[in-house]
Amino acid sequence: MQSRNDHRFDPFGPGSDALPDVGPLPDTGFLPGFPMPPTMTPDKVRQLCKERSASIFANHDRLRRILDRHESTIQKRWTKKTKQQRLQILLDGWPNMPPMHRPDFAAFRIESEAQRESGTKRRDYFVWPYINQEDLLKPKTLLLMLNSRGRHQPCDFAAADGDAMHLGRVTKALMPVFLNCYVVTLNGMTTPEDYGKLIAWEDHEDAFDWFVTRKQFMPGEALDILEAQDRVMKFLVHCCEQLLHDIPPAELLGDRYPVQPEPALKAGVDPGGGFDSLAIMAEEAPYRPPGRVDFGHIESLLAARTSAAEDHLWSLREDPGYFSDQLLIYKEHRQEMLKDTNGKAHPILQALNIGVFWERVVGNVLLRSHVELEVFAELRRQAETLKRLQVNYAGKLSPRKDLPEEYLVAILRFRYFLNQLVKEWLNDLKTTVVASPPMRRFFVRMPAEDLNKIFITSKPGLKLDTFEKELVWLLRTLWEDGHTLFFARMPLVVDELERLLRAEPRARGLVSDYVAARIGDLSILCECLRQVEIYQPWANGYEHASVDREDGIKKDLARWRESWAGVHGTMKSKAMLANFKLANPSDKRFFYPTEKRRTKETVEALRQAEANLDAFWEKFDKCLQAQSGDLSKTALWELLSQKRTLQRTPEWVSPPPVPEQAKTKKSAVLSSQDDAIYRPLSTLYFELDASPAGKKPGVATQPKAKVKKRGAPANTSTIEPKTADQQQQQLEDATMNLNLHEDQQPTFSVDSRALKVFRTLFFHPAVTSTPGEVPWNDFLHAMTSTGFRAEKLYGSVWHFQPTQLDVERSIQFHEPHPVGKIPFTMARRIGRRLARAYGWFGGMFALKEK
Repeated sequence: MQSRNDHRFDPFGPGSDALPDVGPLPDTGFLPGFPMPPTMTPDKVRQLCKERSASIFANHDRLRRILDRHESTIQKRWTKKTKQQRLQILLDGWPNMPPMHRPDFAAFRIESEAQRESGTKRRDYFVWPYINQEDLLKPKTLLLMLNSRGRHQPCDFAAADGDAMHLGRVTKALMPVFLNCYVVTLNGMTTPEDYGKLIAWEDHEDAFDWFVTRKQFMPGEALDILEAQDRVMKFLVHCCEQLLHDIPPAELLGDRYPVQPEPALKAGVDPGGGFDSLAIMAEEAPYRPPGRVDFGHIESLLAARTSAAEDHLWSLREDPGYFSDQLLIYKEHRQEMLKDTNGKAHPILQALNIGVFWERVVGNVLLRSHVELEVFAELRRQAETLKRLQVNYAGKLSPRKDLPEEYLVAILRFRYFLNQLVKEWLNDLKTTVVASPPMRRFFVRMPAEDLNKIFITSKPGLKLDTFEKELVWLLRTLWEDGHTLFFARMPLVVDELERLLRAEPRARGLVSDYVAARIGDLSILCECLRQVEIYQPWANGYEHASVDREDGIKKDLARWRESWAGVHGTMKSKAMLANFKLANPSDKRFFYPTEKRRTKETVEALRQAEANLDAFWEKFDKCLQAQSGDLSKTALWELLSQKRTLQRTPEWVSPPPVPEQAKTKKSAVLSSQDDAIYRPLSTLYFELDASPAGKKPGVATQPKAKVKKRGAPANTSTIEPKTADQQQQQLEDATMNLNLHEDQQPTFSVDSRALKVFRTLFFHPAVTSTPGEVPWNDFLHAMTSTGFRAEKLYGSVWHFQPTQLDVERSIQFHEPHPVGKIPFTMARRIGRRLARAYGWFGGMFALKEK
């Protein structure tokens, strides 16, 4: 695995002599080549800070008192306004308000570096990126901003308002004034006398420490923050007075209008479907109180994604159809599939070399599956630690004090791991986007000189539409991992990519299912990063805090990678490459007609595909066991140590003759093949070494048949070694329990729409004779009707969190793309995942009585 490109300026590296010696400077995003900022005297800085602080607090007090008395009325009136009426109010209070979301990002793309350095014409765009027509015209955004700014202190927003100017600073559009040896206090200051107070380092024993650790602010930075807050407060007061125009301003705060309870305002819901939306929550974040990081939500996202990675790897072992589909999907995203500039196919696709091509396909699919499992399992483990520490230190934190060392180190480690491990997804975008079927027409491959080197370039002379240029630019920004991504920061670029895909159907059509899934993974990682970075005011000090701790964190990352390096090495070994020949799906050895009625021929085809898949995994496990070393500390070991079994098709047994008068349409499809059999997975041969010091245990530790309480998470505790007879007896007991599980589960009473969905997910010929597609909206309805909260992430990912069930485990599924219908084969796999996660089966669902 590669590490991210580090574009931070090294003060001791090349180009360090380009900076003048002005004393110690914290990491503010300045790079070599930046012009010296303007200077200002201490008296002038002190005067401006005092004036702006007094104005901020005066307007904040008026805004809070207006909201105390009229917030409910303001909400009702704003909601009833037409779009044009809202725009008039906004422009009256903020003339020339930029029309687009994130105007700073738009200006960054429009202006050249020279234009910004000589004096940008769009300074407002960079100082107030959250003040724009597109966002504030929405029904709830302004109301959120009024509530948060009016009912919280200005100091709560100081660090966030400074961070909002990040893009302007690092791109030279904003040049704060420079005043050395002083600091301005904003964080934690709740009075106008202390808020914006200029302090010389020599006049206060903590002033220099505040400056270096970023607990407080450089004078130029503080002036920009005070300027931003002053104008925002005046604007919000103006909006309130416009909405309450029938009340004279002098009477707004009079006794005629008593203080009212704070009204509720729900947000973060996609107006199109009524479901929670990560995109909507990201758009609303600048208008909400900052610093409220939710490590519980992060842990839930990562836990569900870890579960998905486990299910993916398990399905590769269990389901021949799924195994074959994954190989064929990835094959279509290989760069060898691109024609060269002469219109010729890659030589590796010729009959002589096609075996090498399939080795690469199989190897990359399996390696990626194992890497994803390890990555998300580790991030989830760290998120669980952060969740626990957040609870432990709740109520004990102060914006004026450092975070507890244990808590700080855990955050820095999580942040560093996220930034480094995301490289796996950025690299994958680089190789697969250009080769994906919808995007191939934009790119071309240079003629191949050998089988191992591929060079891709944009197709010459091709004219792109505006949305196509935008899509390619955003994706390229991600996979290049260059200065543009460093300046803009990855969460912003991924946000803009998701906004484009939501707004432009033609852009969505250029993103394949595979690429949409990778974007979905990026959204989870970016949401984790976003949550960590909004943890203000401490987030301002991450870079300084990392200086003395980064070496130790880097060693932690290296040790973690070493724990499963054997898997990576084994995948590249000659022995494993030879095994990959057994996985070539091109000869239809994994043909798996699960959707067809059970006949002798169908059953034989199912059993043969399962046998072929088991034969491959048997060879795979033997090779992994022989070459990978100790894997006892890996997520793979934890997965294979669970009490799981593979679902397999029993032998065909001819059904007994049915009397003529008893024949019906349903009985014609019934047979003894309706129930699956269960057997331990192929790791009967996978004798992973769990003993210390590399000593082989006397008996191999093996996964056993799945026996769990229905509706509860699977037991992942370590399994004691057992003899073959004990294993067989436990397997028989497990199979019996599985056959009796319908007596252990409650029944969900659902409407006909949801029942139809579950009958397809848990298809049984006796109930549903013709399996069909499931509309995605019907699936969302079915899941929410059984007690799940659905949240739309980015790409194709949906996150389902139980809210009315006796389990806490979340689960994620991918929305079919671009057509919103679930094919039967995918529906069947969703049913199996629900069965593994919650113990669900078809008999649990019944039609609700009217």
